[in-house]
Amino acid sequence: MDEVEEIKKKKMEQLLKKSNYGEMKTEIEVDDNNFNELVVEQSKKIPVVVDFWATWCMPCLMLSPALEKAAKEYKGKFILAKLNVDEARITSQKYGIMSIPSVKMFKGGKVADEFIGAVPESVVRNWLDKNLNKDKEQ
Repeated sequence: MDEVEEIKKKKMEQLLKKSNYGEMKTEIEVDDNNFNELVVEQSKKIPVVVDFWATWCMPCLMLSPALEKAAKEYKGKFILAKLNVDEARITSQKYGIMSIPSVKMFKGGKVADEFIGAVPESVVRNWLDKNLNKDKEQ
């Protein structure tokens, strides 16, 4: 069992640290099977912002580019995880997702902050700055 866990850990680190170009991965897709490992556990090392969305949701499609752009520009400060609520119903229910888009920041294995709805890019950036700088202020 320890050997299996070690292999899983190494694979997760590879997935999160490397993209095709050897750069840190800024965006990942998560589901019911890997949410705990890739979001909850990883958030103990680096903040993870989860975008709960669906393909049919127009506000989700409007918000997504702002989140993706921020993930690239804030490289290394957080990981953006995208969770399709239609494909990950267990996780969506566990975190009380009633409206989408819903965005939650995980830190230390728990939800640290969240917002709901398609907000302007400036609001996304202010929210990220506020939450990513909280640790520095304390």
